[in-house]
Amino acid sequence: MQSDFKLAVLIDGDNIPSAYVKEMMEEIAKYGNPTIKRIYGDWTIPTVAKWKNVLLENAINPVQQYAYTTGKNSTDSAMIIDAMDILYSGKVDGFCLVSSDSDFTRLATRLREAGMKVIGIGEKKTPEPFIVACDKFIYIEILKNRAKENETSSTSNKTSRKNDYDKITPKVVKLISSTISDLADDDGWAFLGDVGSLLQKKQPNFDSRNYGFEKLTPLINSIGKFEIEQRDSYKGKFKLIYVRNRKK
Repeated sequence: MQSDFKLAVLIDGDNIPSAYVKEMMEEIAKYGNPTIKRIYGDWTIPTVAKWKNVLLENAINPVQQYAYTTGKNSTDSAMIIDAMDILYSGKVDGFCLVSSDSDFTRLATRLREAGMKVIGIGEKKTPEPFIVACDKFIYIEILKNRAKENETSSTSNKTSRKNDYDKITPKVVKLISSTISDLADDDGWAFLGDVGSLLQKKQPNFDSRNYGFEKLTPLINSIGKFEIEQRDSYKGKFKLIYVRNRKK
């Protein structure tokens, strides 16, 4: 966690399930200090009532937004207005927008234009335009899987959870291979840290956890088409991992 990197966390209460708030806040804490935490919704309607039990536990400030007009999403408007107010206040270094709604695509783009880092969190149904408008996009399904793993560690349940993850398709393998090639030295080797950073820029929702791996190294190793090498760092204090495409 970057304790000096301040984040504004804005949550669309109408469009996000409440079951995994604890895991969501733990994930956000990896990227910075969430100094502003707000959730938007009409708290007078039953559909958002389940949020109320978790707001105090996670110090999230609920913002009441009445649905004045049928067919209009007033929650979106309130979030966008608040986001711009926070941006101009200069109190944060980045934003975490929690929603599966493509209506926040322009907001994410505008915040990045202003030099803000934007992290998106939403379900896999989130439209592609919102995903690519963020610097990084995290699927809530990853957090659900983590919660399940915390609940039980039996072999039978581990087997059944394999179905919860995405398959490593030829498209994913090609993305990793081309990224390695983009960064490779004359011998074909690329520093894995740089590979991970470039993968994130090319595809903001790329995450090894989508495929059941906590880190990028075991994901790449499982594919069988790449070579991995550990090297001593400067003064040998720790190991650096390099990767290259396996020669045909």
